[in-house]
Amino acid sequence: MIHTAVAEQIEAALEASQVDYEIFPCDPELADTAVFCERYGYPLSASANTILVKAKTGGERFVVCVILADTRLDVNRTVRKRLGARRVSFASADETRAVTGMEIGGVTPVALPDTLEVWIDARVMACEWVILGGGDRSHKIKVVPAFFERMPAATVVEGLALDPPA
Repeated sequence: MIHTAVAEQIEAALEASQVDYEIFPCDPELADTAVFCERYGYPLSASANTILVKAKTGGERFVVCVILADTRLDVNRTVRKRLGARRVSFASADETRAVTGMEIGGVTPVALPDTLEVWIDARVMACEWVILGGGDRSHKIKVVPAFFERMPAATVVEGLALDPPA
């Protein structure tokens, strides 16, 4: 693991959770989920995307959503309603970097600021394990979903994700 402040915070949070995990390297050019899964042989159904969403009305607020890579975020219904906003959008790369301290393709729900809510799609919790971003584009984390139950800012949300269009 590269020793940066973010990497050290991630490793400390994983250790403190006392759940099984593994941090492993990946080629930064292959960090985007679909490409990573194809190249490294992991199923999309066991890989999770961590997405920062922004409320655009009612005051700027952000929430992190974790969904399986073979689903899509229900941003226009579930996320919008839970945020209590008329309009929501995906955060830009610059906003993601500013709020999480991480680059898209490496964003992880591990060791985020305590003020940032994390919503986990219920389907994630049904997995034996999931692959997450590792905090940068050069690492991934394999962790058991029980980890999310130990995150104080995490909430499991039914219907956060939808099946992709046919």
